Amino acid sequence: MQPKISSFFKQPAAPPEVSEESGDALALWEKTQNVIVRTYKRRALKSNGATGDNKDTNNKALNQGSISDGKGTWAKPKPTIPGSAVNINKKRSYAQVHLELGQSDFLLRTCSACGIKYAPGDAEDEKSHVVFHKNYTHGVPFKGWINERLVHMPSIEVERIVLVSDNDPPAHRNKVQEVVKMMESELGCGWIYHKLCKVYLFISSQRIAGCLVAERIKEAFRVICDAETKRTEAKGPIIKEERGRLKSAGLQFGNIMFQREVVRKILRVVNKNEDVNGAIYCEEEAVPALCGIRAIWVSPSNRRKRIGTHLLDAVRKSFCTGIVLEHSQLAFSQPTSAGKALASSYMGCRPLLLYRAENSGFS
Repeated sequence: MQPKISSFFKQPAAPPEVSEESGDALALWEKTQNVIVRTYKRRALKSNGATGDNKDTNNKALNQGSISDGKGTWAKPKPTIPGSAVNINKKRSYAQVHLELGQSDFLLRTCSACGIKYAPGDAEDEKSHVVFHKNYTHGVPFKGWINERLVHMPSIEVERIVLVSDNDPPAHRNKVQEVVKMMESELGCGWIYHKLCKVYLFISSQRIAGCLVAERIKEAFRVICDAETKRTEAKGPIIKEERGRLKSAGLQFGNIMFQREVVRKILRVVNKNEDVNGAIYCEEEAVPALCGIRAIWVSPSNRRKRIGTHLLDAVRKSFCTGIVLEHSQLAFSQPTSAGKALASSYMGCRPLLLYRAENSGFS
């Protein structure tokens, strides 16, 4: 007969029997359950509310959530849930930043005055917009330098014009870069300034109200007047499309009247002396020129105060050492409508010269 599989395993020893007559039921339970139970007996407090000794103090502190060993008292650690960190004392603030109601400029808003884009409701973005808007409208702040290169102009009394070149200290060039960045928001980026340019700053009320960037050139091209341009450039009749509205008889039903409106296209011939696209035409043959007005800018709140005229006079006086340039020796880069109006007003009846402003300096 084969032995049973249970005979291969060692049987656990039976716990010693303890009679209940011994009166120690706790010892019997400890031996049968293999668990040691410790009990603590709390001593009675004295009449004045203080404990009898250090052990009573520890028991009281233990019940109150702290433990003391005679050298110090520390807080009893609170049970925590594994894998979770909760800061009970952290204060949460709930603030509504955006309210979307279908508006078109929900994320970014473009300022109609300075052209900068910012996020409404963002404190930092709105603060940056306020600073940029003020600097663009009234001019970049300028506290002055110790060694300023001034261009003395008899027509200017309180204000002054400061000349900055590439050989000046870094603080001067950094201020120029700040002004150029302001100009680029209106005139375009990446072409206004290079290291061979001379920069003229118009200072008024501790702000840079205007800036002119000039460079040395060799030649320019004379602008053809409008009437002469149309005679030489127009090869045939220019056809322009217009829309005319014709009213027809209405149809009335009681107090209600229906009327049909007919829109008819009209083709007409434009006069040769009329400017079509606002383009500027120049002669093919170049003429000599010395100074090129690369860019000129005046803050919006200081326009119509002849600041551009003062800057152009300062360029003619100080661009070349020892001589004053003639009007015919100035040339302008391709101007905007406002720049063309300024250049035409400054030149008067003299021919207006234009040149192509390159990204690199004069060679």
